[in-house]
Amino acid sequence: MSWFDQRPDDAMDGAFSVVGPVVIRTVEPAAFREAMSRLGAAVHVITTAGPGGKTGATATAVCSVSDAPPTLLMCLNRRSQTNPIVVENGVFCVNVLGDSGAEIADIFAGRTGVQGSERFANGEWAVLVTGSPVLASAVVAFDCRIIEVRAVASHNVFFGAVEAVRLGPSGPALVYHERAYKRV
Repeated sequence: MSWFDQRPDDAMDGAFSVVGPVVIRTVEPAAFREAMSRLGAAVHVITTAGPGGKTGATATAVCSVSDAPPTLLMCLNRRSQTNPIVVENGVFCVNVLGDSGAEIADIFAGRTGVQGSERFANGEWAVLVTGSPVLASAVVAFDCRIIEVRAVASHNVFFGAVEAVRLGPSGPALVYHERAYKRV
């Protein structure tokens, strides 16, 4: 059975469409960034491998969409070096970091100057179904195939069908809150 055969009816058709000619006013970007810094979020390393190459990035914008069929979403800035490679490969893995993952998070966030596939020199990596790198120390890894991509503002929202899950060691999680890593 394909993804499309499992898809429910299109009750949400148009959910990303403009609903009227009303001008929407938003807060200033700096105020929004400050407010979002106070929203604690799990830290993930998004990885991909395939015809476009092997790379990854640190992200906090990941969430569950549905369990029927299992689907999640993640967001990447369209200007990131990782974004076009994920699009070309058509697959990604969400590696949820545990409390000891700050160094890996910094590497994949670009804070250390390490680029592209060189980022995988740290940590122990494997693959599941899609071929995207899976971090052995990740609390959990979601191996996904892209089923839809939506451009929203400065980011692409990637919807992924979860083809495999790897449960890693349990324990405290790494979160990003007030512009710093914290352990919960």
